[in-house]
Amino acid sequence: MAKQSIIKEFFLFIKQEKKWWLVPLITVLLLVGALIVFAGSSPLAPFIYPLF
Repeated sequence: MAKQSIIKEFFLFIKQEKKWWLVPLITVLLLVGALIVFAGSSPLAPFIYPLF
C-alpha cells in the first residue's frame, strides 16, 4: 500500500465516516494557530494582543 499524506488520509476519513462537521473545526483551529504564530513573530504583535 502506498504512503498517503496525513491531509489526504484525513479527507478520506471525513468522506467515509460522513463527519463533515470536522472541516470547520479544523479550519478554525488552523486559523487560530496561524494568528498566534503571526502575533508572536510580527512587529504588529502589540496590536493583535488586545484581540485575545
